Amino acid sequence: MWAFFALFLSPLSCFSSLCCLHRAQCVVVSSGHMIDLLSTEKELVTSLKSYIQAEEDKLQWADRLDALSAEASQDPEEFLGHPVNAFKLMKRLNTEWVELESLILKDVSDEFISNLTIHRQHFPNDEDQTGAAKALMRLQDTYQLDTDTIASGQLPGCLVLTVEDCYDVGKVAYSEADYYHTELWMAQALKQLDQGEPAAGLDAVTILDYLSYSVYQQGELQSALDFTKRLLELDPTHQRANGNLKYFEYQLAKQKQAEGEQGGRQRSETRGRPADYLPERKKYEQLCRGEAVEMTPRRQSRLFCRYHDNGRHPRYVIGPVKQEDEWDRPHIVRYHDIVSDKEMEKVKELAKPRLRRATVHDPQTGTLTTAHYRVSKSAWLGAFEHPVVDKINQRIEDVTGLDVSTAEDLQVANYGVGGQYEPHFDFGRKDEPDAFEELGTGNRIATWLLYMSDVQAGGATVFTDVGAAVWPKKGSAVFWYNLFPSGEGDYRTRHAACPVLLGNKWVSNKWIHERGQEFRRRCSLQEAH
Repeated sequence: MWAFFALFLSPLSCFSSLCCLHRAQCVVVSSGHMIDLLSTEKELVTSLKSYIQAEEDKLQWADRLDALSAEASQDPEEFLGHPVNAFKLMKRLNTEWVELESLILKDVSDEFISNLTIHRQHFPNDEDQTGAAKALMRLQDTYQLDTDTIASGQLPGCLVLTVEDCYDVGKVAYSEADYYHTELWMAQALKQLDQGEPAAGLDAVTILDYLSYSVYQQGELQSALDFTKRLLELDPTHQRANGNLKYFEYQLAKQKQAEGEQGGRQRSETRGRPADYLPERKKYEQLCRGEAVEMTPRRQSRLFCRYHDNGRHPRYVIGPVKQEDEWDRPHIVRYHDIVSDKEMEKVKELAKPRLRRATVHDPQTGTLTTAHYRVSKSAWLGAFEHPVVDKINQRIEDVTGLDVSTAEDLQVANYGVGGQYEPHFDFGRKDEPDAFEELGTGNRIATWLLYMSDVQAGGATVFTDVGAAVWPKKGSAVFWYNLFPSGEGDYRTRHAACPVLLGNKWVSNKWIHERGQEFRRRCSLQEAH
């Protein structure tokens, strides 16, 4: 059996050997070799024709890329709001343009190469392309989309994924030891290949190699054996597949023997999505799909829409704001048309040059750090930076009645393709006593979340503990208290930003702290509000 184990390798375990090609040298030594020169000239003409053909091939590249660019430039934000388009852009700039650069380098095209080299420093890298692929898989899981729906361009406004695209997504999953998604995307690549779609440099043998290994890792020996047999029909000399065939047959015989002794087939425990670190993943994704908890009629009857003047505040006595109850426990309210389009555009304009990967507060170190569960870009705007920011801060204070002088700066966040923020609390918990110590303003007593764009699909704010879902509406803001009047944290406020399926999500939030609220929201031992 040791021979079986020695040959049982994953698709990336073996590396192809490198071959060195030596160019032939032609040396002209005398006039007697003039005839040879004629032959050389003939070869040069042939080479020239090849060069011209290569240039024509480059023109075809240019025409294809020009068509894609023209389509995207009509509405860049909407175009990039589609996850497949974003993935293909990442792949195109990271992979295809590099191939084009190699093609151009064969010619003395210094100007183009110089220009391309300058711009390449701004191109996405492998990590970016991997992130875009992971976003596709995240959307696939959250919104229960099958690979064919995504690959065939059935999502509104999305391009189709080629065999190579599907294969590349599958390879990303494979590199993460995510064999569930590896199987899904490799199967899609094989399906499209079987349907006659061309795939330069990629064949069924390579895809079947990944497929057999991924299903084996999920405990499906019979499927692994079937894929291996099909691979060997195409390439009978495939060394690894021949070893795997014997291994799978041996293991399958043992499995059937064990099933016979135990009186039935044993179900695979490893099949399906990989183990998850998030305990409420299922509920989180259900809420993101719109499967929110249904309130009882009695509770619904207590939710109202009203004109709010915050106790006859001078600014709102004549023009009160529109307030709507979104949820009762905890009390979540939405303020409609609270910020104008002009103000929102100015905030975006100020934030765009400073957008960086969003950070979260690390309770261990007390510092801000990036996290895999928050996928967005953000920027911070101080009230002193522009009158519009100061005006929005003042409006938050007037509407909520809370002092914002001790609040954090306005945080502007942009959630693009697959952008999300998984379930979290805004306030510091008891096991994080020093969460906001450096600010000296106490805990986060309340959250103000302003939606600065509509989202075509996805992007809801969901409260996983209570089953509430709040959907983005441009110009509206939602508000809730994170702490009870007693100062204790309200764990019902655990919430998340769902992945954006289609569109582009812009939000800004204001985290209001305890200091300064002593006479605005008085302390109480009652944990109800």
